[in-house]
Amino acid sequence: MSPSLLIDNIGSLVTNDPGLGEGALGLVEDAALVVEDGLVVWAGPRARIPEGAARERFDAAGRAVVPGFVDSHAHLVFAGDRTAEFEARMSGRPYTAGGIRTTVAATRKATDQELRANVRRLVAEALRSGTTTVECKSGYGLTVEHEARSLRLAAEYTHEVTYLGAHVVPPEYADDPDAYVELVRGPMLEACAPHARWIDVFCERGAFDGDQTRAILAAGKERGLVPRVHAGQLGTGPGVAIAVELGAASADHVTHLTDADVEALASSETVATLLPGAEFSTRSPYPDARRLLDAGVTLALAADCNPGSSYTTNIPFCVALAVRDMNMTPAEAVWAATMGGARALRRTDVGRLAPGGRADVVLLDAPSYVHLSYRPGVPLVARVWKDGAPVVG
Repeated sequence: MSPSLLIDNIGSLVTNDPGLGEGALGLVEDAALVVEDGLVVWAGPRARIPEGAARERFDAAGRAVVPGFVDSHAHLVFAGDRTAEFEARMSGRPYTAGGIRTTVAATRKATDQELRANVRRLVAEALRSGTTTVECKSGYGLTVEHEARSLRLAAEYTHEVTYLGAHVVPPEYADDPDAYVELVRGPMLEACAPHARWIDVFCERGAFDGDQTRAILAAGKERGLVPRVHAGQLGTGPGVAIAVELGAASADHVTHLTDADVEALASSETVATLLPGAEFSTRSPYPDARRLLDAGVTLALAADCNPGSSYTTNIPFCVALAVRDMNMTPAEAVWAATMGGARALRRTDVGRLAPGGRADVVLLDAPSYVHLSYRPGVPLVARVWKDGAPVVG
């Protein structure tokens, strides 16, 4: 058990509980936070701190505190490097070295120790920028053995593990993609389901079509896995409709949407997870978050860390992109990166700093959460507590 802790003299506290403060962020000025046994037990104005609230006191010195970021979309189990691909794309030169399949080949050759070291490095990197909860997908193994290995290694670092055998069709099945679909929903699923909570499909032209996506996700549901869907990244398609139909926790990317897609998301509990790092790294159009917000869709922001199209773990960077290029307000972006991510993972214990929530706390070297988008690229995370224990700073 961690000792009780009073985080005092907080200039601006984001609780994400409208019952505790102003607006959707539940913003409390001149605030304090009491932590006990890894949980928040009290949050509110300093003037109302309970008597004998905690044995230890930390002085926030008027700085802002926000919940730990919840990154609900990441691909961290991989090996190899795709710098040449990125450089060619940014230089306007054609590049045909293989994309995802390049990473698949490198990942298959890597040892467990090499893959583990890379996941550890990326999780630590994310933590330094304030991410205290991260989801992790497979998808760079694409054999029964290598997908199960990827999930087993991911589970060493997070409970939020996603089976993504349906990332792309590997080269050995290029002439018979339907046989690969049967492998993914049959023997590969049997080997991977014990290590995962979620199942995902890249529903996109060049990857998996609507019928294949529905069949794979349905098989995963039968094994107790909850669907997530890569949908609408490269163009409109059936991904969003399938996500809503099957009760997916999230539809991710959603850069290209029809009016029917927006209406379907708005009338469902499926979260639309936006991944602006991918648009930044590919010079693609950004999704119109304002269109979704105005329709009543719940949004999450995630980093989509992967070696090909979004090699970042930095959620503050994604917050700044969302405000600058996706028509979100600073408050909406911070909510999406915390509470929105929690909704996308169907979690109620993270993404908020209210009684009963985990004490995943981020201290900013700034007086307000607005500085996350006001000062892009500046390392504003001064200190991080995970389950009430200091882990950064």
